[in-house]
Amino acid sequence: QVQLIGNVGNTPETKNFESGKKVCSFSLATNEYYHKEGEKIQQTDWHNVVAWGKQAELIEKYVDKGKEVAIRGKL
Repeated sequence: QVQLIGNVGNTPETKNFESGKKVCSFSLATNEYYHKEGEKIQQTDWHNVVAWGKQAELIEKYVDKGKEVAIRGKL
């Protein structure tokens, strides 16, 4: 299990299949801060997120580029 909290990097893309299933994908930026030699350093990591079914419908309805979200899932 993995938990990520970050900002959505692009508008989520939703695809509908003939079977009626939905899939939604977007990028997520997570930031980590640390101090090095008295200077605050920010490190950004990018993650590709894919959601299916009900989760894809919720993302399509409520999530936009730049919005902060919390994601829990698996790698």
